[in-house]
Amino acid sequence: MKRTGRIIAFFLLIVLLGLTIGKTATPIVKDVKLGLDLQGGFEVLYQVEALDGKDITEEMVKDTAKALSSRVDVLGVSEPSIQIESGNRIRVQLAGVKDQQAARELLSTQANLTFRDSEDNLLLDGNDLKEGKAKANFGENGSPVVTLEMKDPKLFGKVTTEISSKPAPNNVLVIWLDFVEGVDSYKAEMAKPDPKFISDPRVSYPINSSDVEISGSFTVEETKNLAGILNAGALPVHLEEVYSTSVGAQFGEQALDKTITAGIVGVALIFAFMLLYYRLPGFVAVITLFVYIFLVILVFTLINGVLTLPGIAAIMLGVGMAVDANILTYERIREELRVGRSVKTAFMAGAKSSFTAILDANITTLLAAAVLFIFGTSSVKGFATMLIISILVSFLTAVWGSRLLLGLLVNSGKLDNQKGLLGISKKRIHAPEENVEALDLTTKFDRFDFVHSRKKFYVLSAILLIAGVIMLGVFKLNLGIDFSSGTRVEILADKQLSKDALTDYLEEIGHPSEDIVISGDKKNIGVVRYKDDFDQEGVKKFKEEVASQYGEQPNISTVSSTVGRELAKNAFFALLFAALGIVIYVAFRFEWRMGLASILGLLHDAFFMVALFSILRLEVDITFIAAVLTIVGYSINDTIVTFDRIRENMTHRGKISDETELAEIVNKSLRQTLGRSVNTVLTVIFVVAALLILGAPSIQTFSIALLIGLVAGTYSSIFISAQIWFDLKKREIRKNGAISVDKEKKKFGSDEPVV
Repeated sequence: MKRTGRIIAFFLLIVLLGLTIGKTATPIVKDVKLGLDLQGGFEVLYQVEALDGKDITEEMVKDTAKALSSRVDVLGVSEPSIQIESGNRIRVQLAGVKDQQAARELLSTQANLTFRDSEDNLLLDGNDLKEGKAKANFGENGSPVVTLEMKDPKLFGKVTTEISSKPAPNNVLVIWLDFVEGVDSYKAEMAKPDPKFISDPRVSYPINSSDVEISGSFTVEETKNLAGILNAGALPVHLEEVYSTSVGAQFGEQALDKTITAGIVGVALIFAFMLLYYRLPGFVAVITLFVYIFLVILVFTLINGVLTLPGIAAIMLGVGMAVDANILTYERIREELRVGRSVKTAFMAGAKSSFTAILDANITTLLAAAVLFIFGTSSVKGFATMLIISILVSFLTAVWGSRLLLGLLVNSGKLDNQKGLLGISKKRIHAPEENVEALDLTTKFDRFDFVHSRKKFYVLSAILLIAGVIMLGVFKLNLGIDFSSGTRVEILADKQLSKDALTDYLEEIGHPSEDIVISGDKKNIGVVRYKDDFDQEGVKKFKEEVASQYGEQPNISTVSSTVGRELAKNAFFALLFAALGIVIYVAFRFEWRMGLASILGLLHDAFFMVALFSILRLEVDITFIAAVLTIVGYSINDTIVTFDRIRENMTHRGKISDETELAEIVNKSLRQTLGRSVNTVLTVIFVVAALLILGAPSIQTFSIALLIGLVAGTYSSIFISAQIWFDLKKREIRKNGAISVDKEKKKFGSDEPVV
């Protein structure tokens, strides 16, 4: 009965999961906030500068951000993002805003308050207030009030005398924020209460003092906000655009559709591979992958995240990484089955022995994602956030979820005589009496001698890297505007574009460029780059001219030289700290030689990607750095799996007397892990290839970088890192005569008594 009950529990869990996902997935997906690259909109980074030469203070920047937030309310943007960065910068992201040009004008105008009478006559403005003197306080009766100071008490006395003489309800001083002269849509709304309305305090008597108190039915929070707005209105600040990007609604819609289609195809290929290759365990993996995708989206909505194109790519990469844990476990179970163990024993042993490799691989990838989050900006930070969530959730579903479901089937006893359902043929199973151990099993790759061919791999890598250095010196990197500064324009046409025709048109409108690339499935997207960064008026004029010709406003991104240098610096430190974090962790978990070998392999991968991008003249932008860091984390996975098996084989041997034994262990470990290394990278390649072929053009460079990195990472894990470790380790043998392994701590050391 217990065995039958486990089968019933298995199917009940599947039904329960299916019903839960089926009923809640649609509303959860609807709650996902889309970034501007998926629904259109624009992003701008302002540098706050004082007009009077004074130093910018933290309070001034905060108050300016509050003023910008109040301005954004006018636009009707449901989920604006306004963040202070680097002390004196404010990043504004407005996804879904329809009139981008009006929004830019509204935001960039100097913070300005107007004080008007009930008939909308201008009486005072923000310049009549003393800077930074508005404060949230409490009145005599303990109620929240706002106090402020005027520059000219006589002027204020005159204004309040005039207003207080009027009968109620006209004896009010109405405070407005951001009256934009010349923008008719805003000017027309001045006479009615809308989001620009701040307050309308009643004036009961003349006030001939510079000290003013605004009272009313305020909450404490409202007085704080009002004080901030008043201070921002009085600040003589200038908002300098140092970075901006805009995406048309049609661009965003197409990008979303293409990337989701690519995601469905990539994930479907993974599902098919797991079902065909691993059979019943593959079916369990497919179930947990559905749960994984559901949980990732759920967690992302709960933390109020904004989904971007790189974020969707991170979910898809997470699917590949989640499969990795399943593959590692299933391969270890297969090994235990091959030596003649029962299904239950093989399941328990395989799950236990694969856990450390899965844990180490996830932690190193998590380190790279954390560094990317710290040093990344905008959509890259969103990618890192999604990658971190994906890693944590995949660990939960792939380790705990898969083992729970597969454990129910295994412990039911129904699989005891059905080992074929676990993806293993009877011909490959040894009889128990043969006493064959898992670490002594033969593989398909036993004819390969990796160690004694290592010099060939070294020479091959050296040739490729030297060629890369030469090509890099000749061609340099094709730096995008993220690093080189300038302006990047994407023109979307309803018909096929030609480079010559687009070149002629740009010359005709006074914006010639020699850097034009035609892209898109229908060759209807023109990508144009300029060395100069356009100002706000230049962006406006360019958009109007292109829209009149092609019907759709172009996407325009501008980056100042200051921001370009900072992004380059941050990219360098991101790679440096990610590498240091990984080498420290690997050295701690294994030994310093493995840490050093891992880093050399990662440097090999990173430089190979850089060199190939130089040769192919692919654009290097901030998403390229995200791809490099992703590969840094992912490449180390294969290396760790190999090192984990080397450590296990050495622990099993107990003592290594000479280089021949060491070479035998390295070769055996590589042969035993080669199959799973290929399978794990293959599942991710399914996703990346789908992104590259079917995804949005804006992430094709990102996809190419990932594809190159995956191939290079797999190569270096097998042919470089493990071989470097062998060369480092054999020196220890020559020095100490032998290597002994502490079977408790699994640490490597010289030939000393093991206690």
